[in-house]
Amino acid sequence: MSFAREIDAKAIELSKHVLRMTTASGSGHPSSALSILHIVTTLMRRVMRFDPKDPWNAAADRLVLSEGHAVPAVYAAYADLGGVVGRDRASARSLSFDDLKTLRELNSPLDGHPNPAEGFPFFDAATGSLGQGLSVAAGLAIAARLSRTDRRVFTIIGDGESREGQIWEAADFIVDHRLTSVTAIFNCNGQGQAAGVSRQQSSEALAAKMSAFGWTVRTIDGHDADQIVAALAPADKPIAVIARTVKGWGVDLLHDQSNHGKPLTEKQLAAGEAELDAMAVKLGVRPGKSDLPLPAQPAPAAPPQQRSLKTVPFANAMNDAGLAPAVEKNACGTRRAYGAALLALGKADDRIIALDGDVSNSTFAEYFAKAIPQRFFEGKIAEQNIVSVAAGAAAAGYIPFVSSFAKFLARAYDQIEMAQISRANIKIVGSHAGVSLAADGPSQMSLHDIAYFRSASHADNGRGAPVCATFHPSDAVAAYHCTWLMAAHPGMCFLRTHRPDTPILYKADTEFRIGGSHVLATGDALTIVSSGYMVHVCKEVVENLAKSGINATLVDAYSFPLDCAPILKAAAATKNRILVVEDNYIGGLADAVAIAAAESGGFRVYGMTCKRIPKSAKTPAEVLAYVGLSPRDIEFEAKRLIG
Repeated sequence: MSFAREIDAKAIELSKHVLRMTTASGSGHPSSALSILHIVTTLMRRVMRFDPKDPWNAAADRLVLSEGHAVPAVYAAYADLGGVVGRDRASARSLSFDDLKTLRELNSPLDGHPNPAEGFPFFDAATGSLGQGLSVAAGLAIAARLSRTDRRVFTIIGDGESREGQIWEAADFIVDHRLTSVTAIFNCNGQGQAAGVSRQQSSEALAAKMSAFGWTVRTIDGHDADQIVAALAPADKPIAVIARTVKGWGVDLLHDQSNHGKPLTEKQLAAGEAELDAMAVKLGVRPGKSDLPLPAQPAPAAPPQQRSLKTVPFANAMNDAGLAPAVEKNACGTRRAYGAALLALGKADDRIIALDGDVSNSTFAEYFAKAIPQRFFEGKIAEQNIVSVAAGAAAAGYIPFVSSFAKFLARAYDQIEMAQISRANIKIVGSHAGVSLAADGPSQMSLHDIAYFRSASHADNGRGAPVCATFHPSDAVAAYHCTWLMAAHPGMCFLRTHRPDTPILYKADTEFRIGGSHVLATGDALTIVSSGYMVHVCKEVVENLAKSGINATLVDAYSFPLDCAPILKAAAATKNRILVVEDNYIGGLADAVAIAAAESGGFRVYGMTCKRIPKSAKTPAEVLAYVGLSPRDIEFEAKRLIG
């Protein structure tokens, strides 16, 4: 048989496995899977260079299935190649056709949507929340460039999915950075879940859009292997393949719009397989008799070399970043110290890369950008894209730091959660957080972020670490050391920084840890707990109370998941009274302390948070007074609590 007929035969054979595994599961998306089987089989048998027995090879071509619900097609093709599954090489074993029937079972590596963290290493990132795969592909392409490998990165995108704005953020980014190793394949079967796709997502419209975005565009019959191979030939620009396909190809029972997420029933399965046999007769092929070769294998390549990060002294790094005068004046913001730490990290370890959302002169990622431009990637105003790009680069062994205003990163919470599912080793930095931003007003302030990231810090990622470790430093020294902690921690981290320059509270060699806290003042009347910018406000309160003969303890609780034992120990010396102060909405530090206190018993916890929407004002002090968090407000509450 010709190559195209061989692929037809293989697609029919694998389609039967797709029907069987989704029927056995009682759920899944066989119709979408059948629409991409010719593309997947052609990619994995003829175009991609990879070793099914070594999916960890850093030189291998990669496939990102952005249309994650169609994953049974890849599972079937991978089992046909004897590809290995497992969370690492030590646990690797070949995937069999019998294993396909464990689709979506709790102990199976075959999740309902792609998820490499559960033991399917052929993929690099969890997908299924639509629109993110092209960004992940961009991150893998960045890693390939930095590693000087010629790997290609393919991603399959649904036509309905292409309504997602992130697709177009990624399309811009890939052209901006000349990532010619990326090929986007649009699966144009014309059907969404509830109805047909919009005319704006038709094959013609998608071809016109991608051409306008600066891509090489090739429109093909997505069930013709010869056309698929020709369309995937490399070009001097990123390639967009517009593949016209049939949803539920070969099985009329799956063509109906209502079958988007429904498998065949046990009673329908035999009829579905019979329809595929009829298709084989029509095409003149014999399924199961394929002579297709195994994919070409690249030479093995190692991922970026891991290093043992030894912290550069604070003074040296601040001087290198040009911040020595700020330190001498005792007025340096946490965002500036983050920039100095990022620069020092970048010089210490080639795995460190930085991405920013057009605000690097505010987040101070610009220190890194100017000194190490080859590892800095400007994402412009597209926060969703840069988070997913970071996830792709992390999958290839790099350590990406993603920075923007904390408020703008809220747009990427979905992408952050998908990166958490992937267990992506990315570091997220949200600047200009809280109400101390002042003049720019509430549209630029982030007040939900602490509650959001704290919730992830108290869940286990399945590997004995928090889903996301969170840091909220109060001064430049703390921000500097917390940034180094993030780089050394093997998992997602979030760092919250602020706009105002503040005094330095800590000695340069102070030690910090995940979940840690420091006592900045001791007393017997009340324990005040705070973090970030509000530590400085509370320090002023403690000093004012002392003038009235009231001595309070002040604790800087700078990290989640917070170890509350030291805080409760300190509070035991202040008649078990705790006042928690934070410049964000409820759900953050006060909640963490209150839960620990309730579990221990005998403590009283009072929380002061931002309880109204802020507005613009000329100074942080004015905004703090407006939201009830001024030194006077805190002092009044402290005196009330101690009677």
